[in-house]
Amino acid sequence: MNELSTRRQTSGIWRNVRLVTLGETVDGLGLVENAAVAVVDGRIAYAGSESGLPADLARSLEATDYEGRVVTPALIDCHTHLVHGGNRAREFQMRLEGATYEEIARAGGGIVSSVKATNALTVDQLVESTLPRLDTLLAEGVSTVEIKSGYGLNVTAELNMLRAARKLETLRPVRVMTSYLAAHATPVDYKGRNDDYVTDVVLPGLDAAHAEGLVDAVDGFCEGIAFSTAEIARVFDRAKALGLPVKLHAEQLSNLGGAKLAASYGALSADHLEYLDAEGAAALAKSGTVAVLLPGAFYALREERLPPVQALRDAGARIAIATDCNPGTSPLTSLLLTMNMSATFFRLTVAECLAGATREAARALGLLAETGTIEVGKSADLAIWNIEDPAELVYRIGFNPLHERIFRGQRIGQ
Repeated sequence: MNELSTRRQTSGIWRNVRLVTLGETVDGLGLVENAAVAVVDGRIAYAGSESGLPADLARSLEATDYEGRVVTPALIDCHTHLVHGGNRAREFQMRLEGATYEEIARAGGGIVSSVKATNALTVDQLVESTLPRLDTLLAEGVSTVEIKSGYGLNVTAELNMLRAARKLETLRPVRVMTSYLAAHATPVDYKGRNDDYVTDVVLPGLDAAHAEGLVDAVDGFCEGIAFSTAEIARVFDRAKALGLPVKLHAEQLSNLGGAKLAASYGALSADHLEYLDAEGAAALAKSGTVAVLLPGAFYALREERLPPVQALRDAGARIAIATDCNPGTSPLTSLLLTMNMSATFFRLTVAECLAGATREAARALGLLAETGTIEVGKSADLAIWNIEDPAELVYRIGFNPLHERIFRGQRIGQ
């Protein structure tokens, strides 16, 4: 179903709700009992105790009784590879049957298979293949999604991935933030020649994507199996010259100093971080770079090394969480399950999980002034839940209690 057909423009009051603002409060949630939210022209005009609702808003806006339901900011998935061709179910089966990564690669599996499948699709075909994944996220209360390129590995295919991501906004009520990730892997014909690949493909592709208005941020994968800090620095230098923010896959499989590199560029976020050390955590905190944790990849890869959550807390770093939806290492399209995984595997608190999928996810995308919390002046991006306690969103597994999603003040289905 095309959700655009279910949009209803609203300026109104949501009354008799349990409000979870996710503002910077002592309890970490910003919980307000017996609350109301007033929306005017898609922006939040009031959020707080119903008894404090300004009289002019109460007189001029139609009110709806939400019968004590919980209202949170709409969820934000701040790290995905949602646009891609094909899937890797066959290699998943091969791994279960004992095949090694080398054997899978020789059989045409691994990222090479995703690159081949993605390159075979047109922009419209990429959109068509992505919509079911996007719809699953939206059905759980997500209203903002970050989407990366990175399965093209040539200029044309990378641009097509970003064009597909942009087109999704015209087909669904969703805010899409794009990240250029040509520095994701080295294609077969550039094996052992990372610098040449950066020169021939990554940098020209970035220039072209920026010229077409396809890029909101620039990403890279800093790892022994991918790109060195020096190679990533070349990409980040070009991004900064173009006025684009950066972010980085860092310290997932080893510690190459990627987090410190990201911090030195004032990156929006550094993501994965299983091998982050205390020095790297301190660098992230100092630069305001958000630590994005990705439990789906940790789970799918059966990793044992946990990201250093306590070191991040001690340093004062911000923590966000995301699905990392991708065909190979995190075929996950549930941010609700991601919250549960973050609590269960990484020992995040309920408040950290909820903030990580809203406020801190917005911060990781440079969107905190626009969305991520329920505060006056921000976009009315809300999720209304059939639950009694906000903790249920983290505690429950395989359960979707969404009652209604509000995007930019528009009620999206029920």
